[in-house]
Amino acid sequence: MIAAVDHVQLAAPPGSEDALRAYYVGALGMTEIPKPPILAARGGCWFQAGPVQLHLGVEESFRAARKAHPGLRVVDIDAYAERLAAHGAAVTWDGDLPEHRRFFSYDPVGNRLEFLERDHPFG
Repeated sequence: MIAAVDHVQLAAPPGSEDALRAYYVGALGMTEIPKPPILAARGGCWFQAGPVQLHLGVEESFRAARKAHPGLRVVDIDAYAERLAAHGAAVTWDGDLPEHRRFFSYDPVGNRLEFLERDHPFG
């Protein structure tokens, strides 16, 4: 039986770690967590916010996915959208998911990310 999602792995091109750190730590407010030494030798970086982990792994022939993405629940979505915009990230609102407010954005290497919040979180 599946109990939870442990992490989501996204790909990134070689040498993009500093740009990823600036975005995932600076813009998203996540914390970088250490990779095990054997995995750290491969490049990339891992980030965490509460129980959510995003792993960015180096892919030599990287090409950002156009549709695939993690969906990240946030609190105070308007403030979060403003935070991303203040860090230079594009924010594209989408009203197609019933009972949710959501927007899409992209990390510095082109990975698509969805940010969402329920309209009525307690009802």
